[in-house]
Amino acid sequence: MLESSADSDVGLVVCAAGFGTSGPFLQNDLPTELDMLQVNCGALAALSWGLGQRLVQRGRGGLVLLSSVVAFQGVSRSAHYAASKAYVQTLAEGLREEWSGLGVQVLSVAPGPVQSGFAARSQLTMARAEDPTVVARASLDALGRTGTVRPGFLAKLLGYSLALAPRWGRVKMMGQVMAGMARRT
Repeated sequence: MLESSADSDVGLVVCAAGFGTSGPFLQNDLPTELDMLQVNCGALAALSWGLGQRLVQRGRGGLVLLSSVVAFQGVSRSAHYAASKAYVQTLAEGLREEWSGLGVQVLSVAPGPVQSGFAARSQLTMARAEDPTVVARASLDALGRTGTVRPGFLAKLLGYSLALAPRWGRVKMMGQVMAGMARRT
């Protein structure tokens, strides 16, 4: 990917590819869990590093990393996925600070469920999934204005209602939310 875009003047990088798993960690297939780690973290790190160098060299641009509402605490029945999104969230926060004086804007996008192929792939039922257009519009509006955006009603509700709860409380509450979405236990 990086070689094929070498002649392109890339100004905005959006790392939105990823997938999740659900259910008890030990009941999931290890190769699938490791593939998820590679896609959600490894590929994202490679793209952020490679294209980030080009953005910094040109002295302007933006990097948008798709995190999740589950990135801010552990989540039972989706523990490994939540951990991979915590990596994304933390990387975005750190890069935003590192690149703040270099002309490159970094944004973490932490949506709740989004209408995509994610639910089917991760075997979840997402009754209140957000339209992808809402997520994209909120992300572009937030770029350069803040470090993290929570697009959509559910992301805001969960994020702000749990903000003052102790971490153990957030873990418990998000585990209950995930239990309601999981198709298998």
